[in-house]
Amino acid sequence: MKIEQKRWTKDGGWENLSTQAGINPQLVLAFGERTLIEDPNNFQQIKSFYPSANIIVCSTAGEILGDKVTDNSIVVSAIEFEKTQLQFQQAVIGQADDSKKVGNQLAETLPKEGLVHAMVFSDGLKVNGTALVNGLNEKLPPTVSVTGGLVGDGANFKKTSLGLNEPGQEGKVILVGFYGTNLKIGYGSLGGWDAFGVERVITKAKNNILYELDGQPALKLYKEYLGDQAAGLPSTGLLFPLRLRLNDGKQTEVVRTILAVDEKEQSMTFAGDMPEGTPAALMKANFERLIDGASGAGNMSVEQLGKQEPELAVLISCVGRKLVLKERIDEEIEAVRTAIGKNSAITGFYSYGELCPTAATEKQCQLHNQTMTITTFREV
Repeated sequence: MKIEQKRWTKDGGWENLSTQAGINPQLVLAFGERTLIEDPNNFQQIKSFYPSANIIVCSTAGEILGDKVTDNSIVVSAIEFEKTQLQFQQAVIGQADDSKKVGNQLAETLPKEGLVHAMVFSDGLKVNGTALVNGLNEKLPPTVSVTGGLVGDGANFKKTSLGLNEPGQEGKVILVGFYGTNLKIGYGSLGGWDAFGVERVITKAKNNILYELDGQPALKLYKEYLGDQAAGLPSTGLLFPLRLRLNDGKQTEVVRTILAVDEKEQSMTFAGDMPEGTPAALMKANFERLIDGASGAGNMSVEQLGKQEPELAVLISCVGRKLVLKERIDEEIEAVRTAIGKNSAITGFYSYGELCPTAATEKQCQLHNQTMTITTFREV
């Protein structure tokens, strides 16, 4: 595997972080601030660097490259797989109710022979992440692992954009298939938030829209907890996500964060399903546990590679973590670096949702929020 990385900033222009002579990448990942990745001139510049590559551009809530987190930048990783084949599919999603259908469609059109892993990048606001992954899991072989994320738009929650071989656009979902026995994949996803207050039960919800907790209007109750910070919803809601204990026989815990609020309906829209009858509790940040969670996710991903150092690590971390950690944000990237090794190429972005199996023994993914989710790659 050969990897070349670049970063663009307004002040510095294009900067080479690492170069590979004669690189011929099949895949280029370009993560950046939304208006930058929507700009055709920026896309054409990236295309001029790698004219024969498939280029995926994603809007973000912060860009990760190496050991550094930046905003209002574009980070580019060009990857040449020497023993691995790739396939690409994309679909348009118009509304959250289409999510499962889109997941089915993408998974059905991806060739299955030799498929070992799939990575998905999705619009972050028009999607129900739970339904999307259910659609993917339903049509992909159970031996195929799935990771990825919902792209972001800072803390604005107005519009997200992504594109395959074109500038970023709203309402897209992109699926990449990885093929061959020479590619080793690792993944891990951990949070680090603490539950507090009374655990309540979801008494009225439809898909990813929450109407009532314990029979009370959900938004009214949530505002009581947030106090003065309620005026900043939905972005301040990232500081107080909800933990759900799913009634799946395993009491699987997942975290959900707000994408939008509806004052008239007194409802809140989340990134994934809010099943009725599910116990839910508010969560708050614990700085040290957030950093430990990032480290733990790195360790999980490397263990699946036989504890060998990955050649590439793609980090997708929740925008809520970034808002909490603030000036300490680089610490979670440094924690991942310590866990995976000093020579791994690192890229990624801050997201509106993370997609990953819940454990190393699992293949089918779940939607997560407020986690650091890592996918590691190594060719053997």
